Amino acid sequence: MAAALLEGQKDLLGVAAQRRRTGLWLVALTVGLVLTGVVAVGSGAIGIAPASVARIIGHQLVGVPGEVTWTLPQEAIVWQVRLPRVLLGMLVGAGLAVCGVALQAMVRNVLADPYLLGINSGASSGAAAAILFGAGAGFGQYALPTSAFLGALAASLLVFLIARSGGRVTSIRLLLSGVAVGYALYATTSFLIFASGSAEGSRSVMFWLLGSLGLARWNALLVVAAVVLGGAILYLTVAGRRLDVLALGDESAQTLGVSPDRFRMRLLVVVSLSVGVLVSAAGSIGFIGLVVPHLARRIVGAPHVRVVPVAALLGAILLVWADVVARVLLAPQEIPIGIITALLGAPFLVVLIRRLHATGT
Repeated sequence: MAAALLEGQKDLLGVAAQRRRTGLWLVALTVGLVLTGVVAVGSGAIGIAPASVARIIGHQLVGVPGEVTWTLPQEAIVWQVRLPRVLLGMLVGAGLAVCGVALQAMVRNVLADPYLLGINSGASSGAAAAILFGAGAGFGQYALPTSAFLGALAASLLVFLIARSGGRVTSIRLLLSGVAVGYALYATTSFLIFASGSAEGSRSVMFWLLGSLGLARWNALLVVAAVVLGGAILYLTVAGRRLDVLALGDESAQTLGVSPDRFRMRLLVVVSLSVGVLVSAAGSIGFIGLVVPHLARRIVGAPHVRVVPVAALLGAILLVWADVVARVLLAPQEIPIGIITALLGAPFLVVLIRRLHATGT
């Protein structure tokens, strides 16, 4: 009896220690995200000191009094150009990371990421149609993001219909349906580029396909923030326990009272909507949804209620720094951000594959 009580106390102490560890990581990552944002806003072809960046942002937000030590061009660069870009990078990085967490639990595959379901290919096809052939011209300045978003939604619906055609929506059906739809839509995008005959349009499409935060505007941030914060992060954090159960397998989930088909369908809707909005705002940015979930699990363990917020902060920080590198490496020329994330993610993927091979999985 005494041994059982002692073991229970040890378990409680272990849980408390893990919670404290998670809390410390969340605080540290939040502080790191704020500092990253300040440094990133000041970085670029025209450098602005972090202190000036902080004063400009404070002046714009709450009218902080004090001596004006910056110029009007600097204020315009910070408030109108770089701050929306950095905030969009944070939202996109966080959204892609938590969607990667959800997908890896949903299909029980550690190599899954938000592009597994072909959603990015659908968004790319929609964007290519808008850039090359003027599709969605009725939406005015929102023609590109609207066309990309509609393409993403169409792709996710097609994946779901194919996966459901045989009855149950299982992990392997979603995986194979996403791969098939992704290849088909990638071929469609390539055909649109070839058929347009416009060299300038083709360059624009290729740059967008590799990802860019250059389209960031204040009015577009509200939609992205609502979807990422209120949709993906909040929902997946609340559903963390069910994600843990789903990751154990369908039979285990049913035994523990979770309907895997129904829950997987809800996850598909959340991930599809989130990735569709993110890709429509920033283009196709790879590897964030693959790399970050593994880093988050190494930091705070497997429970998704802890993994989701940590992954969101890590994804935001990583993508903002990738964008800084993309802006300053060949300044004033800008590198597509997808190139930077691929250079960072590819070595990680090689290490992960070697580790899986070593463990026999």
